[in-house]
Amino acid sequence: MKAIVFDTFGGTEVLHEAEIPTPQPGPGQVRVRIHAVGVNPVDGKIRSGAMQAIFPTTLPAVPGGEIAGVIDALGQDVTHLKVGDEVLGWSDTGSYAQYALASATVLAPKPPNLDWKHAAALPVASDGAERVLDLLDISAGETLLIHGASGALGTIAVQLAVARGARVIGTAAAANQDYLTSLGATALIYGDNLVERVRALAPEGVDAVFDAAGKGALEDSITLRGGTDRIVTTADFRARELGIVFAEGPQRRSAARLAELAQQAADGTLVTTLSATYPLAHAAQAQQTSDTGHNRGKIVLTVH
Repeated sequence: MKAIVFDTFGGTEVLHEAEIPTPQPGPGQVRVRIHAVGVNPVDGKIRSGAMQAIFPTTLPAVPGGEIAGVIDALGQDVTHLKVGDEVLGWSDTGSYAQYALASATVLAPKPPNLDWKHAAALPVASDGAERVLDLLDISAGETLLIHGASGALGTIAVQLAVARGARVIGTAAAANQDYLTSLGATALIYGDNLVERVRALAPEGVDAVFDAAGKGALEDSITLRGGTDRIVTTADFRARELGIVFAEGPQRRSAARLAELAQQAADGTLVTTLSATYPLAHAAQAQQTSDTGHNRGKIVLTVH
């Protein structure tokens, strides 16, 4: 099968297309013929070698772990899924490929009216957003500050926090202010004098901070909170030296919850926004775009 592979750590130039053996499902696994793949910031960090201490990677490797596609083979002991089922979820093997293996327990049915690209945008972002909101113990009536609120993770986090009854102040670039407002957030441009501008919007203070940007806002977040309590980052590796929680895993990977959110996305009550789509062969360009950190919504690879 065709796959995107990297044989050494480095920039996006290390990614290349290769023919590798088509994987065979083991007990409890299925094989998925992939239609779309989510591209996540962590993919680039793993490719660069920056994540070796957290997620050791054996080379050569196929990037990715988020899929939407059709089951085409079953392993032993798989009884609730069948060949031909359209699914979305997390893969056990690299997903920048024509086929990937996945544990049957972490796949959700794809609603017929949810297209492949939007389906692939859901698993990692929804799981990460809910995990952080739970770590922060966000509840109705609280004010949550989200840095990087217009990205794939931020887009879902804003909506799930608003659904919990929280007020969300979201930071993003000037071009994404109206977008954040449409999601239910109070939009704010990131950058200079952030503390003063947040306090002007929330003179009573912010109850928690979710940093999905990793752009150096942790010090301002500590100032706003008056300490490190109830601040979580998914993107800033300086977290530990500052005494901040870095939400690095493990993922929950709940197929039942993913199925609920997929249906909401299909119904239009949960917005999934695509920043860009690329064919599988252009994975290096997709990661290069992802690495900039200035994307509205999700980057997706399509596989044919």
